[in-house]
Amino acid sequence: MEKKIRDFLEYIGEDPTREGLKETPKRIIKSWDKLYSGYKQNPENVMKVFQDGACEDIVLLKNIELYSMCEHHCLPFFGQAHIAYIPNGKVIGISKLARLMEIYARRLQIQERIGDQITQALMKYLKPLGAACIIEAQHFCMKSRGIEKQNSIMVTSSMKGIFKSEPGMEIKLLSLIK
Repeated sequence: MEKKIRDFLEYIGEDPTREGLKETPKRIIKSWDKLYSGYKQNPENVMKVFQDGACEDIVLLKNIELYSMCEHHCLPFFGQAHIAYIPNGKVIGISKLARLMEIYARRLQIQERIGDQITQALMKYLKPLGAACIIEAQHFCMKSRGIEKQNSIMVTSSMKGIFKSEPGMEIKLLSLIK
C-alpha cells in the first residue's frame, strides 16, 4: 500500500522522497485505520440493552459529532447527528447510540445511507416502537470543488416505526432537537 501512495504522490506532481513526504505513506495508512474503522465493527456488538429504566417516550441523543468520507469523491463530510428512539420495554446505553453512528460513519458513505443504517440497526436489535436519525453535514465536495458553495448544509432524515406512522411524532422529535 505504501508504494501505491508514493505512486499517487508522484501522480499529483510531488516528490515522495522529499523530507516532508518520506513518512507520509505510513501516516496515511494509519489515518485510514481510523477513518475507515467502521468496516471492522459489527453493530450488533454495541447493542447491549437493558429492561430496567425503560420509559415510554422519546429517548434522544443530539449533536453527536459526525465525520465521514464521501464515497463519490473520497472527500470528508462532517456535522452532527441526532439519534432517537421510543423504547418498547428496553433501553440502550446512551453512548451506544454514538458508537452505532461511528460504525456507519467510519466507512465510505453517503449521508443518506448513514441515517438509514442507524435506524435499521436500532429497529433490528433494540426493537423500539420507532427510531429516527437526522443528520446535518457540510461536504468538502461542495466546498472545495465543483459548485464551491461554502455555507451549504445538507440535512437528511430517516424515520422508522411510530416516527413515520403516527402523526405528530416527527414534529415532537424536531422540537426536542431544536
